[in-house]
Amino acid sequence: MARGVSDISGLRNIRSMRSIGKRSLPKNQSSTYLDLYMLNKEKKRLLKEDEGLSMRKDTIKKRLEEMELEMNRLKEAKAIIEVTGNVGSSGGTFTQKDGIKKDWKKMPLKY
Repeated sequence: MARGVSDISGLRNIRSMRSIGKRSLPKNQSSTYLDLYMLNKEKKRLLKEDEGLSMRKDTIKKRLEEMELEMNRLKEAKAIIEVTGNVGSSGGTFTQKDGIKKDWKKMPLKY
């Protein structure tokens, strides 16, 4: 699989000559306005990227919390099954969330 620039670790942090501020020629008056414009544009881009990363981080945290709750629920269900010895699906029945037992729907298959 081909790797792109974003896949290489640390490559995004490399600063270009423009961001370092080194020049082969001395600055003139008009380049100051261009520098201000470019810095302002980069600042807006970085702020937007930071906001997106914050939203992504919040989404990840929320999903991790949901996963933790689901894992705890499944561990409790497993502990109840081990204590009672009731598997639920072995006898052709299953228990719904509200505690009502129902039979499986059966349908013959012909090959």
